[in-house]
Amino acid sequence: MAVALLGCISTAQAQITLTAPVDTISPWRTKLKASLNISEALLSNNWKGGGVSFVGLNGLFNTQANYRSGRNSWDNQADLLFAFAQNKGQGYRKNLDRLFLDTKYGYSISSDWDLFASLNLLTQFAPGYEYSKDSTGTERARFVSSWFAPAFITSSYGFEYHPATFFKLRLSPFSPRITVVNDPQRFLATVSDSPYGVRPPRQVRYEILALQVLSEFDKQIMENVTLKGRYLLFANYEKLNWRKIDHRLELAITAKVNKYINVAITGISLYDYDQDTKIQASQTLSLGFLYTFQNYTEQK
Repeated sequence: MAVALLGCISTAQAQITLTAPVDTISPWRTKLKASLNISEALLSNNWKGGGVSFVGLNGLFNTQANYRSGRNSWDNQADLLFAFAQNKGQGYRKNLDRLFLDTKYGYSISSDWDLFASLNLLTQFAPGYEYSKDSTGTERARFVSSWFAPAFITSSYGFEYHPATFFKLRLSPFSPRITVVNDPQRFLATVSDSPYGVRPPRQVRYEILALQVLSEFDKQIMENVTLKGRYLLFANYEKLNWRKIDHRLELAITAKVNKYINVAITGISLYDYDQDTKIQASQTLSLGFLYTFQNYTEQK
């Protein structure tokens, strides 16, 4: 008698937000958030409903340490995201991959405006592939990205508008950027003859005359619903063309079902002419556990 092992699907997410105890003397505001989402499906070989067995992992780590004393401020942030799935018959496949580090010094010129200088890094952790099928139906993987391939290092100087604790807007008319592609020769056959704007044998591209706009929003927009977003614009003055302006938008909406359960949907939209002439997009949906705490109150 055949024994069928049918559906076993489980999803679990743990999300923790930790902050330092409230201290009215300390000029530091610190916060840490970590989340982990694990999903799995196990189907027997004779399962007639269709589908494949898989296991997936989605992890997020965000920490902030912000200092303010008098007119001086120093804000630091690390934002890490990684997700992958292991599908039966297809193997390991990466879904999401982000490493964002940012540090900024500000000098207050009014209650809502600062002069600032900042440095940030945007790259990824693991190799990335594009999957397609050839004329025979055989699936093939194209190697298109990796650690520091590409990596964007940007220094910015300008003005920051911060009317509330949940919103910041940086306007940087002078933002030199370095694009790094580790061993660009590897991508000539799969990306282009100038991978991510870097022409081999060079591994670095310099864009000195450029501007950057960076906006961040993190607020409870209605009862038990929080919206967090980051928008990044980069434009090279030397090639100022609306088609060649880079845009990156990241959004995350989290809704608390009850004290411990939440539903979250996240999305990333990216347009970079040096990568693709079309908009790139990704989206994830998760259900799991949530705990939050912070040592300051948002301004209304």
